[in-house]
Amino acid sequence: MKAVYYEEHGGPEVLQLGELPDPVAGPGGVLIDVKASSLNHLDLWVRRGLPGIKLPLPHIPGADAAGIVAAIGDGVTEVAVGDRVLVNPTLSCGRCEFCLQGDASLCRSFKIIGEQTQGTCCEKIVVPEQNAVTIPKDLPFVEAASIPLVFLTAWRMMITRGRLRPAETVLILGAAAGVGIACIQIAKVAGARVLAAAGSDDKLALCRELGADVLINYTREDLPKRVREETAKRGVDMCVDYIGKDTWVQSLICTAKGGRVVTCGATTGYDPKTDLRHIFFRQLEIIGSTMGSKNDLITPLGLILDGKMRPVVGEVFPLEQTADAHRLMESRTLSGKIVIRVADSE
Repeated sequence: MKAVYYEEHGGPEVLQLGELPDPVAGPGGVLIDVKASSLNHLDLWVRRGLPGIKLPLPHIPGADAAGIVAAIGDGVTEVAVGDRVLVNPTLSCGRCEFCLQGDASLCRSFKIIGEQTQGTCCEKIVVPEQNAVTIPKDLPFVEAASIPLVFLTAWRMMITRGRLRPAETVLILGAAAGVGIACIQIAKVAGARVLAAAGSDDKLALCRELGADVLINYTREDLPKRVREETAKRGVDMCVDYIGKDTWVQSLICTAKGGRVVTCGATTGYDPKTDLRHIFFRQLEIIGSTMGSKNDLITPLGLILDGKMRPVVGEVFPLEQTADAHRLMESRTLSGKIVIRVADSE
Protein backbone atom coordinates (compact mmCIF):
# COMPACT_ATOMS: atom_id res chain seq x y z
CA MET A 1 0.00 0.00 0.00
CA LYS A 2 0.98 3.64 -0.41
CA ALA A 3 1.70 5.36 2.88
CA VAL A 4 3.21 8.54 4.24
CA TYR A 5 5.80 7.74 6.89
CA TYR A 6 9.04 8.90 8.48
CA GLU A 7 12.17 7.03 9.48
CA GLU A 8 13.46 9.71 11.84
CA HIS A 9 11.89 12.50 13.87
CA GLY A 10 12.11 16.09 12.69
CA GLY A 11 10.34 18.70 10.59
CA PRO A 12 7.93 18.17 7.69
CA GLU A 13 10.89 17.32 5.47
CA VAL A 14 11.21 13.87 7.14
CA LEU A 15 7.84 12.81 5.71
CA GLN A 16 8.09 10.57 2.69
CA LEU A 17 5.68 8.70 0.45
CA GLY A 18 6.38 5.06 -0.31
CA GLU A 19 5.16 1.48 -0.30
CA LEU A 20 4.68 -0.43 2.95
CA PRO A 21 3.22 -3.91 3.52
CA ASP A 22 -0.56 -4.20 3.53
CA PRO A 23 -2.04 -4.85 6.99
CA VAL A 24 -4.19 -7.93 7.52
CA ALA A 25 -7.37 -8.13 9.61
CA GLY A 26 -6.89 -10.72 12.35
CA PRO A 27 -9.57 -11.94 14.78
CA GLY A 28 -11.76 -9.01 15.84
CA GLY A 29 -10.09 -6.69 13.33
CA VAL A 30 -11.50 -4.60 10.50
CA LEU A 31 -9.50 -3.74 7.38
CA ILE A 32 -10.44 -0.32 5.99
CA ASP A 33 -9.65 1.10 2.56
CA VAL A 34 -8.88 4.66 3.67
CA LYS A 35 -10.44 7.38 1.56
CA ALA A 36 -9.48 10.38 3.70
CA SER A 37 -7.42 11.19 6.76
CA SER A 38 -7.10 14.46 8.66
CA LEU A 39 -4.39 16.27 10.59
CA ASN A 40 -4.27 17.18 14.27
CA HIS A 41 -1.60 18.97 16.28
CA LEU A 42 -0.84 15.56 17.77
CA ASP A 43 0.62 14.57 14.40
CA LEU A 44 3.13 17.42 14.60
CA TRP A 45 4.23 16.55 18.13
CA VAL A 46 4.65 12.85 17.36
CA ARG A 47 6.60 13.64 14.19
CA ARG A 48 8.96 15.90 16.14
CA GLY A 49 9.36 13.25 18.86
CA LEU A 50 7.58 12.97 22.21
CA PRO A 51 9.65 12.60 25.40
CA GLY A 52 9.38 9.13 26.87
CA ILE A 53 7.79 7.57 23.78
CA LYS A 54 10.01 5.48 21.49
CA LEU A 55 8.19 4.61 18.31
CA PRO A 56 9.07 1.74 16.03
CA LEU A 57 10.23 3.32 12.79
CA PRO A 58 9.17 3.80 10.07
CA HIS A 59 6.05 5.40 11.54
CA ILE A 60 2.82 6.32 9.76
CA PRO A 61 1.17 9.45 11.24
CA GLY A 62 -2.53 10.22 11.52
CA ALA A 63 -5.30 9.56 14.04
CA ASP A 64 -8.42 10.29 11.99
CA ALA A 65 -9.73 8.42 8.96
CA ALA A 66 -12.81 7.48 6.99
CA GLY A 67 -13.23 4.82 4.34
CA ILE A 68 -14.82 1.53 3.31
CA VAL A 69 -14.57 -1.82 5.09
CA ALA A 70 -12.53 -4.11 2.81
CA ALA A 71 -12.29 -7.21 5.01
CA ILE A 72 -13.20 -8.41 8.49
CA GLY A 73 -11.53 -10.83 10.85
CA ASP A 74 -13.07 -13.76 12.67
CA GLY A 75 -15.71 -12.80 15.21
CA VAL A 76 -16.56 -9.38 13.76
CA THR A 77 -20.32 -8.79 13.77
CA GLU A 78 -20.88 -5.04 14.08
CA VAL A 79 -19.67 -4.06 10.59
CA ALA A 80 -19.62 -5.78 7.20
CA VAL A 81 -17.54 -5.59 4.05
CA GLY A 82 -18.66 -2.56 2.04
CA ASP A 83 -19.76 -0.48 5.05
CA ARG A 84 -18.77 3.18 5.08
CA VAL A 85 -17.03 3.96 8.38
CA LEU A 86 -15.03 6.54 10.26
CA VAL A 87 -12.35 5.58 12.77
CA ASN A 88 -12.60 6.17 16.49
CA PRO A 89 -8.93 7.00 17.25
CA THR A 90 -8.93 5.77 20.87
CA LEU A 91 -7.66 2.34 21.92
CA SER A 92 -8.26 0.84 25.36
CA CYS A 93 -8.40 -2.56 27.04
CA GLY A 94 -12.17 -2.64 27.55
CA ARG A 95 -11.77 -4.57 30.82
CA CYS A 96 -10.29 -2.29 33.50
CA GLU A 97 -12.32 -0.31 36.05
CA PHE A 98 -12.19 2.84 33.93
CA CYS A 99 -13.27 1.14 30.69
CA LEU A 100 -16.15 -0.56 32.49
CA GLN A 101 -17.25 2.84 33.83
CA GLY A 102 -17.22 4.32 30.32
CA ASP A 103 -14.02 6.32 30.91
CA ALA A 104 -11.84 4.63 28.31
CA SER A 105 -9.40 7.53 28.08
CA LEU A 106 -8.36 6.85 31.71
CA CYS A 107 -7.45 3.24 30.86
CA ARG A 108 -3.90 2.37 31.89
CA SER A 109 -3.29 0.86 28.47
CA PHE A 110 -4.92 3.78 26.64
CA LYS A 111 -3.44 4.57 23.24
CA ILE A 112 -4.20 6.89 20.36
CA ILE A 113 -4.01 5.66 16.79
CA GLY A 114 -1.09 7.37 15.10
CA GLU A 115 0.67 8.12 18.40
CA GLN A 116 1.55 4.78 20.00
CA THR A 117 0.43 2.77 16.95
CA GLN A 118 0.71 3.10 13.19
CA GLY A 119 -1.59 5.78 11.88
CA THR A 120 -4.09 6.55 9.16
CA CYS A 121 -2.13 8.47 6.53
CA CYS A 122 -2.09 5.46 4.24
CA GLU A 123 -4.29 3.46 1.88
CA LYS A 124 -5.20 0.68 4.34
CA ILE A 125 -5.49 0.35 8.09
CA VAL A 126 -6.70 -2.33 10.49
CA VAL A 127 -8.57 -1.30 13.63
CA PRO A 128 -10.48 -3.25 16.30
CA GLU A 129 -14.15 -3.79 15.46
CA GLN A 130 -15.31 -1.30 18.10
CA ASN A 131 -13.25 1.45 16.47
CA ALA A 132 -15.08 1.27 13.14
CA VAL A 133 -18.14 3.51 13.32
CA THR A 134 -20.62 3.25 10.46
CA ILE A 135 -21.66 6.44 8.65
CA PRO A 136 -24.41 7.16 6.10
CA LYS A 137 -23.86 7.63 2.37
CA ASP A 138 -24.65 11.36 2.51
CA LEU A 139 -21.67 12.11 4.77
CA PRO A 140 -18.65 12.64 2.46
CA PHE A 141 -15.45 10.86 3.46
CA VAL A 142 -13.51 14.14 3.55
CA GLU A 143 -15.93 15.57 6.11
CA ALA A 144 -16.19 12.31 8.05
CA ALA A 145 -12.40 12.13 8.46
CA SER A 146 -12.39 15.60 10.02
CA ILE A 147 -14.79 14.67 12.83
CA PRO A 148 -13.48 12.04 15.28
CA LEU A 149 -10.58 13.37 17.34
CA VAL A 150 -11.71 16.98 17.70
CA PHE A 151 -15.39 16.33 18.38
CA LEU A 152 -14.85 13.51 20.88
CA THR A 153 -12.16 15.57 22.63
CA ALA A 154 -14.36 18.67 22.79
CA TRP A 155 -17.44 16.73 23.96
CA ARG A 156 -15.62 15.01 26.80
CA MET A 157 -13.87 18.22 27.87
CA MET A 158 -16.95 20.46 27.89
CA ILE A 159 -19.87 18.13 28.62
CA THR A 160 -18.65 14.88 30.20
CA ARG A 161 -15.92 16.47 32.32
CA GLY A 162 -16.78 20.18 32.29
CA ARG A 163 -20.53 19.84 32.99
CA LEU A 164 -21.48 22.79 30.78
CA ARG A 165 -25.06 23.86 31.49
CA PRO A 166 -27.68 25.95 29.67
CA ALA A 167 -27.41 29.75 30.12
CA GLU A 168 -23.77 29.56 31.22
CA THR A 169 -21.14 31.72 29.55
CA VAL A 170 -18.08 30.07 28.03
CA LEU A 171 -14.86 31.59 26.67
CA ILE A 172 -13.16 29.53 23.95
CA LEU A 173 -9.54 30.30 23.11
CA GLY A 174 -8.18 29.22 19.73
CA ALA A 175 -11.81 29.11 18.66
CA ALA A 176 -11.19 28.67 14.92
CA ALA A 177 -8.94 25.60 15.29
CA GLY A 178 -10.30 22.07 15.00
CA VAL A 179 -11.15 21.57 18.69
CA GLY A 180 -12.36 25.16 19.00
CA ILE A 181 -14.78 24.76 16.09
CA ALA A 182 -16.25 21.72 17.81
CA CYS A 183 -16.38 23.56 21.16
CA ILE A 184 -18.36 26.50 19.76
CA GLN A 185 -21.01 24.22 18.30
CA ILE A 186 -21.24 21.98 21.36
CA ALA A 187 -21.61 25.03 23.60
CA LYS A 188 -24.44 26.40 21.45
CA VAL A 189 -26.23 23.04 21.40
CA ALA A 190 -25.91 23.03 25.20
CA GLY A 191 -27.59 26.44 25.37
CA ALA A 192 -24.54 28.43 26.47
CA ARG A 193 -23.44 31.95 25.52
CA VAL A 194 -20.14 31.79 23.63
CA LEU A 195 -17.25 34.25 23.68
CA ALA A 196 -14.89 33.18 20.90
CA ALA A 197 -11.27 34.37 20.89
CA ALA A 198 -9.02 33.98 17.86
CA GLY A 199 -6.02 35.68 16.26
CA SER A 200 -7.50 37.13 13.06
CA ASP A 201 -10.71 38.63 11.73
CA ASP A 202 -11.00 35.85 9.13
CA LYS A 203 -10.96 33.24 11.88
CA LEU A 204 -13.52 35.20 13.87
CA ALA A 205 -15.80 35.37 10.83
CA LEU A 206 -15.94 31.56 10.88
CA CYS A 207 -16.68 31.64 14.62
CA ARG A 208 -19.63 33.93 13.94
CA GLU A 209 -20.94 31.53 11.26
CA LEU A 210 -20.81 28.74 13.83
CA GLY A 211 -22.92 30.71 16.31
CA ALA A 212 -20.45 32.54 18.57
CA ASP A 213 -22.15 35.43 20.38
CA VAL A 214 -19.08 37.59 21.06
CA LEU A 215 -15.92 37.80 18.91
CA ILE A 216 -12.56 38.77 20.44
CA ASN A 217 -9.36 39.29 18.45
CA TYR A 218 -6.74 38.65 21.13
CA THR A 219 -3.91 40.03 18.98
CA ARG A 220 -5.25 43.57 19.31
CA GLU A 221 -7.62 43.48 22.28
CA ASP A 222 -7.02 43.15 26.02
CA LEU A 223 -8.67 39.76 26.54
CA PRO A 224 -9.45 40.00 30.29
CA LYS A 225 -10.75 43.57 29.87
CA ARG A 226 -13.06 42.58 27.02
CA VAL A 227 -14.34 39.57 28.96
CA ARG A 228 -15.12 41.78 31.95
CA GLU A 229 -17.03 44.15 29.69
CA GLU A 230 -19.04 41.33 28.14
CA THR A 231 -19.90 39.70 31.50
CA ALA A 232 -20.64 42.79 33.63
CA LYS A 233 -17.26 42.29 35.39
CA ARG A 234 -18.28 38.80 36.51
CA GLY A 235 -16.15 36.59 34.26
CA VAL A 236 -17.13 33.41 32.42
CA ASP A 237 -18.50 30.21 33.94
CA MET A 238 -16.16 28.11 31.81
CA CYS A 239 -12.93 28.92 30.00
CA VAL A 240 -11.67 26.48 27.36
CA ASP A 241 -7.90 26.78 27.07
CA TYR A 242 -5.86 24.21 25.16
CA ILE A 243 -3.40 26.89 24.00
CA GLY A 244 -1.33 26.59 27.16
CA LYS A 245 1.57 28.76 28.22
CA ASP A 246 0.70 31.87 26.17
CA THR A 247 -2.85 32.19 27.50
CA TRP A 248 -3.06 30.32 30.81
CA VAL A 249 -2.73 33.32 33.16
CA GLN A 250 -5.36 35.24 31.20
CA SER A 251 -7.69 32.25 31.33
CA LEU A 252 -7.58 32.19 35.12
CA ILE A 253 -8.28 35.92 35.27
CA CYS A 254 -11.20 35.65 32.84
CA THR A 255 -12.98 32.92 34.83
CA ALA A 256 -15.68 33.84 37.36
CA LYS A 257 -15.56 32.90 41.03
CA GLY A 258 -16.43 29.23 41.33
CA GLY A 259 -15.96 28.78 37.57
CA ARG A 260 -14.15 26.08 35.61
CA VAL A 261 -11.07 26.19 33.41
CA VAL A 262 -10.98 23.15 31.14
CA THR A 263 -7.99 22.04 29.12
CA CYS A 264 -7.12 19.22 26.75
CA GLY A 265 -3.73 20.40 25.50
CA ALA A 266 -0.90 22.90 25.57
CA THR A 267 -0.11 23.98 22.01
CA THR A 268 2.21 26.84 23.06
CA GLY A 269 3.86 25.12 26.02
CA TYR A 270 3.05 23.03 29.09
CA ASP A 271 4.78 25.09 31.83
CA PRO A 272 2.93 28.41 32.31
CA LYS A 273 3.44 30.65 35.31
CA THR A 274 0.48 30.22 37.64
CA ASP A 275 -0.58 32.51 40.49
CA LEU A 276 -2.23 29.98 42.80
CA ARG A 277 -4.15 32.74 44.57
CA HIS A 278 -6.41 33.01 41.53
CA ILE A 279 -7.30 29.35 42.00
CA PHE A 280 -7.80 28.97 45.75
CA PHE A 281 -9.15 32.42 46.65
CA ARG A 282 -11.68 32.46 43.79
CA GLN A 283 -12.32 28.70 44.15
CA LEU A 284 -11.72 27.83 40.52
CA GLU A 285 -11.89 24.28 39.21
CA ILE A 286 -9.08 23.21 36.88
CA ILE A 287 -10.33 20.28 34.81
CA GLY A 288 -8.06 18.22 32.62
CA SER A 289 -9.37 16.07 29.80
CA THR A 290 -7.78 13.77 27.23
CA MET A 291 -9.56 12.38 24.18
CA GLY A 292 -12.74 10.49 25.21
CA SER A 293 -14.81 7.32 25.16
CA LYS A 294 -16.79 5.95 22.23
CA ASN A 295 -19.89 7.62 23.68
CA ASP A 296 -18.06 10.95 23.56
CA LEU A 297 -17.79 10.41 19.80
CA ILE A 298 -21.16 8.82 19.05
CA THR A 299 -23.14 11.61 20.75
CA PRO A 300 -21.73 14.56 18.76
CA LEU A 301 -21.71 12.43 15.60
CA GLY A 302 -25.45 11.97 16.06
CA LEU A 303 -25.91 15.73 16.37
CA ILE A 304 -23.89 16.23 13.19
CA LEU A 305 -26.00 13.71 11.30
CA ASP A 306 -29.13 15.48 12.60
CA GLY A 307 -27.84 18.77 11.16
CA LYS A 308 -27.35 20.47 14.55
CA MET A 309 -23.57 20.71 14.15
CA ARG A 310 -21.18 20.37 11.23
CA PRO A 311 -17.54 19.56 10.50
CA VAL A 312 -15.52 22.40 8.99
CA VAL A 313 -12.85 21.51 6.42
CA GLY A 314 -10.41 24.31 5.73
CA GLU A 315 -8.09 22.70 3.16
CA VAL A 316 -7.74 19.37 1.36
CA PHE A 317 -4.37 17.97 0.21
CA PRO A 318 -3.59 14.85 -1.82
CA LEU A 319 -1.57 12.16 -0.05
CA GLU A 320 1.51 13.19 -2.04
CA GLN A 321 1.44 16.67 -0.45
CA THR A 322 1.16 15.62 3.19
CA ALA A 323 4.37 17.48 4.07
CA ASP A 324 2.82 20.71 2.75
CA ALA A 325 -0.25 20.01 4.86
CA HIS A 326 1.98 19.70 7.96
CA ARG A 327 3.65 23.01 7.09
CA LEU A 328 0.28 24.72 6.82
CA MET A 329 -0.80 23.38 10.20
CA GLU A 330 2.45 24.58 11.75
CA SER A 331 1.81 28.08 10.38
CA ARG A 332 -1.42 28.33 12.44
CA THR A 333 -2.95 30.52 9.72
CA LEU A 334 -5.82 28.27 8.62
CA SER A 335 -9.34 28.01 10.00
CA GLY A 336 -10.91 24.55 10.02
CA LYS A 337 -9.50 21.08 9.61
CA ILE A 338 -6.79 20.02 7.19
CA VAL A 339 -7.78 16.81 5.38
CA ILE A 340 -5.64 14.41 3.36
CA ARG A 341 -7.45 12.85 0.42
CA VAL A 342 -5.95 9.36 0.31
CA ALA A 343 -8.01 7.93 -2.53
CA ASP A 344 -10.75 9.00 -4.90
CA SER A 345 -14.27 8.32 -3.68
CA GLU A 346 -17.86 8.94 -4.59
